[in-house]
Amino acid sequence: MSTPTPSTGPILITGADLLGRGRADLLLRDGVIAEVGEGIDAPDARVLDATGLVALPGLVDVHTHLREPGREDTETIASGARAAAAGGYTAVMAMPNTTPVTDSASDADWVYLKGLQAPHADVFPVGAVTKDLAGTELAELGLMARSRAGVRMFSDDGHCVHDPVLMRRALEYVTAFGGVIAQHAQDPQLAPRASCCDEGPWSGRLGLPGWPAVAEESIIGRDIMLTKLTGSRLHVCHVSTAGSVELIRRAKADGLDVTAEVTPHHLALTVDLLESYDSAYKVNPPLRTPDDVEALRAGLADGTIDVVGTDHAPHGLHDKQHDFTVAAFGMLGLETALSVVSTYLVQPGRMTWADVAQAMSVRPAAIAGLTGHGRPLAPGEPANITLVDPTREITVDREATQSRSRNQPWHGRTLTGAVVTTILRGTPTLLDGRVVDLGAAPDTIEVPA
Repeated sequence: MSTPTPSTGPILITGADLLGRGRADLLLRDGVIAEVGEGIDAPDARVLDATGLVALPGLVDVHTHLREPGREDTETIASGARAAAAGGYTAVMAMPNTTPVTDSASDADWVYLKGLQAPHADVFPVGAVTKDLAGTELAELGLMARSRAGVRMFSDDGHCVHDPVLMRRALEYVTAFGGVIAQHAQDPQLAPRASCCDEGPWSGRLGLPGWPAVAEESIIGRDIMLTKLTGSRLHVCHVSTAGSVELIRRAKADGLDVTAEVTPHHLALTVDLLESYDSAYKVNPPLRTPDDVEALRAGLADGTIDVVGTDHAPHGLHDKQHDFTVAAFGMLGLETALSVVSTYLVQPGRMTWADVAQAMSVRPAAIAGLTGHGRPLAPGEPANITLVDPTREITVDREATQSRSRNQPWHGRTLTGAVVTTILRGTPTLLDGRVVDLGAAPDTIEVPA
């Protein structure tokens, strides 16, 4: 089947469900939403029939691994942007654990400029907290913030900023320009790098190194206290335990500027899957117990957990096809995240599509400081839109992914709720489930903040 060609003019979306506001038409012109209403007359516009579809603001992912520079065999910024479009995303935040690490203004600008050549999604760099992710010296936080990339989110993801003094200094530093520290909460002494299974009955039964819940919760508790001390902003990456949810709930009750994310896999997959020793299920933090999964779903539904972050982590077969203990950590996530949330939270009635818009677009954009994303579907706003068929079933096929990698934990599973169309500033990047061939954009393109 041929790839659809991009639209070069106005688009009229008809009959879309506008999140509790009823069905309406949206006229997109010159990259913005020009009009919202019923029976819009636009004879020059290309018509997209959205009857039966839900219209969401374009999705935003605060936690994506794009592997470029350094591991272009597993993912590039361009291939990751195509995967993002396939999953309904119009913007992604690229984590810094590349080679070289994004720990300087020049490295951040390189990722930003490379992202301008990937027209399927806006790509923004996350800066490292410490030089080379080594956890011993702060990276160029201020210079990255003042760079063309305008970095506002910093993380050593994959590594914990374990030194409490260094973490305090990082939190203090970013308050000067409204930045946020996104922490990978893993005490390296309680859960060394080799730890790969939730500590408990399953780790003992399977003979896999245990990753105890307290290794996550102790770091979150400490960082909440440091956030209170510094008056800064803390974002907790990939929350995975019931205890972590409670810590974050109490921090919010105390009025602290603490946000958190949960991954699609931690919302649905459980530790018993490791019985197969299939490295597709090896991830950091590890899959947890059904009780943890239930707490995470409840936390997302009630707003304790702010956002869904995919932790999209591509790996080649040569990284994954090993003994479980030495295989690489990580799973693909961009193309299936919306369908997972739909299946496990929307379909059972625990979240509405308006809630999904908040958790997967509005709040992620606010946390990352992306003023051009996560905006209401209203006249004058950027035409970043995701159209979802809430009843369409999809069976995940790892061979059909836009990613360069195939480490797909959802392979063969049937999910309900599918992204049909993704539109970035008025240009379709996905039409009827097929990624649009947009070619490459020149370095001179200007991407809104």
